[in-house]
Amino acid sequence: MIKVSDHAKKKVIELMTDDGYDPSTDYVRVGVKSGGCSGLSYDLKFDKEQAAEDDKVFEVNDIKIIVDKKSFLYLIGTTLEYSGGLNGTGFVFNNPNANRTCGCGESFSL
Repeated sequence: MIKVSDHAKKKVIELMTDDGYDPSTDYVRVGVKSGGCSGLSYDLKFDKEQAAEDDKVFEVNDIKIIVDKKSFLYLIGTTLEYSGGLNGTGFVFNNPNANRTCGCGESFSL
């Protein structure tokens, strides 16, 4: 399962609302794809419906999350956080499964 920090929750709700999504009914789709300087990169987007039958769907901290079956294996135990500090602004994935991450934190390897 993926955890969502309180700060990330607030930002997700704000961004979903700004983009015309309803945080009470729509989803945050989190995935992993090939690419990035460390081999795998995170993918985060909003979705109005559950697309595939084998998607993992769960609600954490009042946020509905969809993860495809393949990505779920890479993301177990990950916490989605939001950083607004001097080193950059954006969502951060704290993934205990990652052996190595790149400097920008957008890609990882196992």
